[in-house]
Amino acid sequence: MGADHSNASTAGTPRRRLIIAFIITATVFVTEVVGAIMTGSLALLVDAAHMLTDVIGLALAVTAAHLMNRQPSARHTWGLRRAEVLGALAQAALLLGVGIFALVEGVRRLFEPPEIASGSLLFFGIVGLLANIASLVVLMGGRKSNLNMRAAFLEVANDALGSVGVIVSAILIATVGWYRADAVAGILIAVLIIPRTLLLLRASGSVLLESTPPGLDLDEVRRHLRELPHVVDVHDLHASQVSTDLPTLTAHVVVGNQLSQEDSAALLRSLQECVSEHFPVSVEHSTFQIEPRSHPDEHTTHR
Repeated sequence: MGADHSNASTAGTPRRRLIIAFIITATVFVTEVVGAIMTGSLALLVDAAHMLTDVIGLALAVTAAHLMNRQPSARHTWGLRRAEVLGALAQAALLLGVGIFALVEGVRRLFEPPEIASGSLLFFGIVGLLANIASLVVLMGGRKSNLNMRAAFLEVANDALGSVGVIVSAILIATVGWYRADAVAGILIAVLIIPRTLLLLRASGSVLLESTPPGLDLDEVRRHLRELPHVVDVHDLHASQVSTDLPTLTAHVVVGNQLSQEDSAALLRSLQECVSEHFPVSVEHSTFQIEPRSHPDEHTTHR
């Protein structure tokens, strides 16, 4: 039997970026709430509600980033790396709620458009857009780090689009008096929010359900492993993700005859190098059980 418990990457998520974005977003949220009360705008109200989810979502992201950086312990042998996925899932659920609200309320207001102060609406829309751009610049460098950062960046990006919708509706109301523009903007914001949110929910759920990491074909992995010297068969092959940057793989490897200690060590190195170097997803943490053909599990049908 052989196993490799390679050190998992301990690179943390960029917390400083998240904290700066959180401060900017919280400030603008208060401003937009005041603006929504003053103008009576649905687009601005939805944008403020969306900004609230940003505030909550970024707070979750900061908390998740802090938890992710904790070292493994006897109780949490992987550390708290999965906090990244839980944080992203919570943010996606918040975004979905805002998107559904905006869609329903927008349709209602198409039939009963209220009068809106376009000048104030334009001012608050511009303030929101500038703040969102500042937050996007801060988050840009770390947006591909993990699901947690991806969710935070997505929230702010969607909010920036919402601010653009507020500005456009304010201009249309001011120039042509089309008050339904506010409801249309709210609906468009919802249409932009919901599909991206569902994708994020799917990605988060996939990790929590321990699905095979995207880009890793287990049939191809099995084929490569079987081509190694001494390997007769591979069974009980499993792959999953602790977090988006920590894929893991385990397998039982059947060999043709009893191997010497040196041959077993060489085969184990070959197995580890195979899964870490030959596939689009590099699996640095792999565990292999090497067993002779006569082992009782040799005829197992588990994949």
